[in-house]
Amino acid sequence: MSSHRVRLARAAAALAAAAALGLAAAPQAQAADQQAGAGDLAAARAAAQNPAVLDQLGHFFARRGVPPTQPLAIGPSDEAQAAKAAAPRLSGDTVPVRTLDAGFVAGRPGAPVATVEFTATKAVAADGQSASVWTAQQNGSWRVVNIASGSDETDYAARAAADGGTAFREPQLGAWYELKDGRVLPLDDTARRSVGAHGVTVAAYQQLVHQRYGDKLPGSAYDTAGRAGGFQADPAGSRSDAPLLTAGAALGATALAGAVIGVRSRRRKA
Repeated sequence: MSSHRVRLARAAAALAAAAALGLAAAPQAQAADQQAGAGDLAAARAAAQNPAVLDQLGHFFARRGVPPTQPLAIGPSDEAQAAKAAAPRLSGDTVPVRTLDAGFVAGRPGAPVATVEFTATKAVAADGQSASVWTAQQNGSWRVVNIASGSDETDYAARAAADGGTAFREPQLGAWYELKDGRVLPLDDTARRSVGAHGVTVAAYQQLVHQRYGDKLPGSAYDTAGRAGGFQADPAGSRSDAPLLTAGAALGATALAGAVIGVRSRRRKA
């Protein structure tokens, strides 16, 4: 894991912990999963289509992954010109993004494998760059909460849907899976290392994630010791020892107020 990615992960987790969110947000996420419909996706897309967001996207593409807190080699005037030249536009459908559910990890009867945490819309620039605009419902309205480089969220959702399955992510590993016919199948290299090339049954996957994260649930020694914001790279440098934070928690704590957009580096896709 790069030091930049670790810093971003720590910041998101710390903000989420400070906002008293995290796993406690899973029941709300499950409710959103059950109630999400065409109206929600339309409202989410409208938020992503806001002119102020498109302007931020232009600067995101102009900066080519350099965080807003770091200086560019070019001046503000050149950045503004590059942002305008990027001519960002939304592409494809707005999709719900599902994340590993804490209740499933804990073994709660009837808990879904994954629940909707936010929606994502692909954005593209004139030079071919792509980004994912994340939106979440907060205080009764849909808001843009992050912009991330690449288009993993929409790409993997489309791949799984074309196969008759549903995509979800295990953010602690950065892995993407497809849920289909009672099995958890890999969509990227990280997931293949996790569950094998042919995947595993849902029951086997539950045992696997419980082993990984069961001791990091709310009320655990890990939680009560105040380690909920702590990330530690493993010896291979391929993952973080992350608490089981839902994406909605981190996003809720770092929601954009029309000014700040989080930049996140990506793993290489399969």
